[in-house]
Amino acid sequence: MSARFLTRRATVAAAACFTLVLAGCGGGSDASSSSGTGGGSGDALPSVSADEALAGKVPDDIASDGSLTVGSDTTYPPAEFIDEDGATIVGFDVDLFTLVAQKLGLEAKFETSSFDSLIAGVGSGKYEVGVSSFTINAERLQQANMISYFNAGTQWATKKGNPAGVDLENACGKKIAVQKATVQVDDITARSAKCEAAGDEPITIDQYDGQDEATAAVVSGKDDAGLADLPVLVYAVQQSRGQLELLGDPYGAAPYGYVVAKDQTDFAQAIADAVKSLIDDGSYEKVLKKWGVEGGVIDDPTVNPPVG
Repeated sequence: MSARFLTRRATVAAAACFTLVLAGCGGGSDASSSSGTGGGSGDALPSVSADEALAGKVPDDIASDGSLTVGSDTTYPPAEFIDEDGATIVGFDVDLFTLVAQKLGLEAKFETSSFDSLIAGVGSGKYEVGVSSFTINAERLQQANMISYFNAGTQWATKKGNPAGVDLENACGKKIAVQKATVQVDDITARSAKCEAAGDEPITIDQYDGQDEATAAVVSGKDDAGLADLPVLVYAVQQSRGQLELLGDPYGAAPYGYVVAKDQTDFAQAIADAVKSLIDDGSYEKVLKKWGVEGGVIDDPTVNPPVG
């Protein structure tokens, strides 16, 4: 995906979104519930009708109330974040899963929670689905069913001009910002271990509850650099008014996955089929283009795909 990702600007009220990235308007656990379909380019969502055959695949205990309770960490623009009104949850993840739910004859109701609590929340029944840019990996597949729908790699960013002289291949002794419970924590932890094994100073790893906080730490100079998913840091750089720049090339492309409970395999397959239907009718790509993230398209949504 990294070579194909397009960095076309996603224009959601630039000044307001810059504030969102730096001030953490979507942070915190169990914030007020809201949902919405605000967009990156201002274009309306494609019109999608329920597919009776797909809706029939949803287990009765899930379909009975006509809605899906969706947990999301809303500090991760442009995937999921709080709009300028301070309440509405928007982003390409939000738009896309809204259409997935509509295909299944259901309404998606998004609720904000901390990223590291979401998979457990799905497992406990607090949420019926987790939609929060989850990279599919072996550890998460042990806890839940996951349905692939997008591809993203990891990207680094620094303050403009890289004043701390960070080299992502040798960041020993540097202070690096990451969001808790992400694959980037594993990435930077492994890099720090290599530093220590070589007799160098370890990396200081600052972990933040929200990606907005991690980005703000780099902007302020508290941390020398940060790493996150490619579309997130591309968006943050675009909204930073020249304060941030990308460092190096993206790497490690892997699929994002929707999360459903481990015992809901049939429901997981219904979601995968709904995503495939959106791909086939063109709605899927329209949503990604709306947000400028069409470089992450996939054509084969899969339940529990194999991971390396």
